[in-house]
Amino acid sequence: MKQSFFLLLISLFSLSLRSQTPKSYSSAEILQEMKKLPVFGSVLYIAAHPDDENTRLLAYLANEKRYRTGYLSLTRGDGGQNLIGDDQGIDLGLIRTQELLAARRIDGAEQFFSRAYDFGFSKSPEEALRIWEHDKILADVVWVIRKFRPDVIITRFPTTGEGGHGHHTASAILAGEAFDAAADSTKFPDQLKQGVSIWQAKRLLWNTFNFGSANTTREDQFKIDCGVYNPILGKSYGEIAAESRSQHKSQGFGVPAQRGSAFEYFATIKGVRPVSDLMDGVDISSTRLNFKTTGDQVAFDSLVKNMIARYDPAMPQNSIAALQQLEKKLPYNSVFSNKISRQIDQLIIECSGIFMEAVASQQLNAIGDSMRVNLVLNNRSGVNVTAAQVALAGSTYIFKNVNPDENISFPVTIKLDESTAVSQPYWLEHNLNGGAFGVDDLRKIGWPESPAMTAGFQVWINGSQYVAYRPVQYKYTDPVKGEIYEPIQIIHPVFVNTSPSLLIFSNNKKGELKDFEYTIQSNINLNSPASFSNNFGKKQTIIFDSVVNYKKGDQRTINIRLNGDSFPTNSVTMLGGDFVAKPLKDHQYFSLKKISYDHIPDVFYNYYDQAKIIKMDLKTSGTHAGYIAGAGDKVPDALVQMGYTVTMLNEKDCTPQNLRQFDVIVTGVRAYNIHSWLGNAYNALMQYVSDGGVLFVQYNTNNQSGPVKAKISPYPFDISRNRVTDETAKVNFLLPDHPALNFPNKITAQDFDNWIQERSTYHAEAVDPNYKKILSMKDPGESEQDGSLIIADYGKGRFVYSGLVFFRELPAGVPGAYRLFANLIANKRP
Repeated sequence: MKQSFFLLLISLFSLSLRSQTPKSYSSAEILQEMKKLPVFGSVLYIAAHPDDENTRLLAYLANEKRYRTGYLSLTRGDGGQNLIGDDQGIDLGLIRTQELLAARRIDGAEQFFSRAYDFGFSKSPEEALRIWEHDKILADVVWVIRKFRPDVIITRFPTTGEGGHGHHTASAILAGEAFDAAADSTKFPDQLKQGVSIWQAKRLLWNTFNFGSANTTREDQFKIDCGVYNPILGKSYGEIAAESRSQHKSQGFGVPAQRGSAFEYFATIKGVRPVSDLMDGVDISSTRLNFKTTGDQVAFDSLVKNMIARYDPAMPQNSIAALQQLEKKLPYNSVFSNKISRQIDQLIIECSGIFMEAVASQQLNAIGDSMRVNLVLNNRSGVNVTAAQVALAGSTYIFKNVNPDENISFPVTIKLDESTAVSQPYWLEHNLNGGAFGVDDLRKIGWPESPAMTAGFQVWINGSQYVAYRPVQYKYTDPVKGEIYEPIQIIHPVFVNTSPSLLIFSNNKKGELKDFEYTIQSNINLNSPASFSNNFGKKQTIIFDSVVNYKKGDQRTINIRLNGDSFPTNSVTMLGGDFVAKPLKDHQYFSLKKISYDHIPDVFYNYYDQAKIIKMDLKTSGTHAGYIAGAGDKVPDALVQMGYTVTMLNEKDCTPQNLRQFDVIVTGVRAYNIHSWLGNAYNALMQYVSDGGVLFVQYNTNNQSGPVKAKISPYPFDISRNRVTDETAKVNFLLPDHPALNFPNKITAQDFDNWIQERSTYHAEAVDPNYKKILSMKDPGESEQDGSLIIADYGKGRFVYSGLVFFRELPAGVPGAYRLFANLIANKRP
């Protein structure tokens, strides 16, 4: 059975989760996994976002109770904020996906996702379910339940809104509906043709909470002490949870370790209320293996018990024989049999101490080229390996004479022909479909990430065959960090990039010229007829049609001078290039985005690189801007496109004499949350304003995860959590004659058209009378909010605090946002 299964997979990309360093189990971790063998319970935790999960509870369930434990996050957190860089949207979702996987590697749970896109903060579940298309995401939750088959389902949030976010409440609503729908054969019947069957969980619980002023726990609720200590792992679950939760670094969720008793509370939503145990009424014993006789079951249980009792942490390989005997006792007549067989096989491999890896010589490997891979095996503990081989890309390589603690390697070369798939996160293979990612293969739904190219190692230990899959990775040595593993990427033969990504032309400037360039990069040796065309809106212009002779790595830059007169007044035009070469598939012109942070593996995705050309009525007043970077945004690029010369400022630059050169100083998002040195710069900044400068402060937070670290303004105000999430909300002009709405651009209601995701966040409140409130707006069903934009004159200059989300709107090329921003940073008045 194993042989046929192996042959089925060796030429495919199998699902192997990527990690920076290959996992190697310690003796303690092997014992911990052994103790899971006789436990057959499972729990699925459901919430809306990365960081919503209760890591202490997940760690406790997976390691103390030893249940198979999973977390289903409906979204990947794409619409959140970012404390470590300027990544937004799908880029941020890719980062947070990897942060969740890092957390799961620590707490021992599994990770799943639906297709739902995080479109930003939502104040109602109705909005969330409408944008996500209710039935689509409900089907995803049902699919994950039918595949995972949890005995107990737990939600982080209630259906009644105490979670404070429309996505949170929607996740609870969908969990409740899916609890019933997963057991109903009339619901999503097409799923039942894909290898799953209906499934009825025993109960649905809400993990109640005590968050600040929202205490939903009660002593009459079922409760569990999840703060206990695990001597095998050497940590309490509060300590494990802190390490797991601190992986959410983009959200600033580093937390201290907790020790001591810590109760989790549960309200029963559906099913039978637990009384003494979470699994009341659920048989979690080996009975679920459907042994033919009671004697067979007793023998199995006895083998497990004796194996654990006799386990020698100094010689884990001595347990291999017992594990092999245990596997022979399995009755292959239940869904649990395959699960436990895989667990036993994994334990045998880990007990053996055999090292296996597949390492590519390059991280980026192009279709049309070849990839060199080194396949390595080392029988470190000297177990009885009678044979070994490895399969990769349809070929099998035999390791001869597997001697103890001897490195055996096969350097192989793989041809990446046209049949090779380009690496791409599966949920980005198609455009967003409304509020959900376009995934056309039902079987992929729930996967945390795309499959990696995998080498299938076969080893025969004591005469029995075992298969271990290892992702092909790129390995290098950093002089500071040491040995680093990163995922490989199968890339397109040619990249086409544009620069800049945004150009702004003025309606009022005739003959305005701006430079634009394409960069064509060949990732293979290419000697062929080829053509390159410029897609200018709906027009296509051939730039060249000739024979090219590119060497691998060659770059050709094509410079174009654009004339603003070529673009219609008040227009937005997309500009991109198409490269076609005869030996390649048509339109191999995608660009490659790399996201790299130390705490996650490198992440890549392909995209069609287009520039946005905006022609609008935009006037500015000022030419030099100083910028104090915050948590990360792309506003400096926008300032450059507006015609400003931008200088990035740090602490040593913030002296009264140096600041005088700037017409405006802008602080990035959350700058006062991350730079305590701004307290030292306060007097210089206030002197700058008093002498006639403009200080524009983008939003900051003032809470536990993001406290203000420095004094901000000449007059006091507080920062609230108020926001307006409806990007189409009507904006009222409270002071229509104020210069902010009139100079140098006349602002009208049309300037708030086509904003994305939201209007504003973290409004000012309790403001000093010296401030002027310029705008008001509201979300549906709420009262007007007037703290999104406050302005105060101070000396000869001006201070501005804005919660308006310019950090989203300017990179997105929203014309009205540019016009309003230009007014707010204008240095002169009419």
